Amino acid sequence: MPAKPAWPPKSAPRLFVEQQLREGDRVMIEGGQAHYLARVMRAAIGDAVILCDNLTGEWATRVADVTKREVMLEVSERLRPREAVPDLWLCAALLKKDRFDMVLEKATELGAARIQPIITRRCVADKLNLERARALTTEAAEQCARTALPELAEPVKLASLLADWPESRALFFADENGGESAAATFAAHSGPAALLIGPEGGFDEAERAAIRAHPAARAISLGPRILRGETAAIAALGLWMATSGDW
Repeated sequence: MPAKPAWPPKSAPRLFVEQQLREGDRVMIEGGQAHYLARVMRAAIGDAVILCDNLTGEWATRVADVTKREVMLEVSERLRPREAVPDLWLCAALLKKDRFDMVLEKATELGAARIQPIITRRCVADKLNLERARALTTEAAEQCARTALPELAEPVKLASLLADWPESRALFFADENGGESAAATFAAHSGPAALLIGPEGGFDEAERAAIRAHPAARAISLGPRILRGETAAIAALGLWMATSGDW
């Protein structure tokens, strides 16, 4: 006898929704997501769609109805609970749009719990379209089969970030002028943490002095080479996950 095909199939489309999901619920998909299901994926009645709500986890659903602008889904069973996420924030200076897009996508893939954009004196950008940024992180999570989304905060100036910093959270500051070995420092740390990454031109001397004077800050080195902002963010996140995170 041929093996019974897996359900839902691995090829089933994946979407995040705002509605908290429960078995037996019906979920109306509209707008761009409905266009994706109906026009791009050619979803038909009975097809599987995987939904995540960023609260309870991942759920299998079946298409109950398809119209030109809406797709009705019926929730059948939970496949996985929401994944545990290490308590790590990425505080990254705003970069040129395409480069910061990469930071958003890769930070989501690597498992950052919170992404905090910051504005420094040498930033080439001082604004962020949060709606677009959330769409980028959501799409990255969907493509990587994640069941959790990073919290995405409004950009803040560096001085405000430091003034309001929670005492219990270590702030690892990637300083191009040198610091402790990042790998060794991460491995020896336990508890809430954050990575602070500068802009294309780095922090200026006054900013660097203010960071180093902060009681929660620890300067770290990411090696002998100067890294671009997006590279530093990705490298630091990967190293932290490998030494102190959930890898």
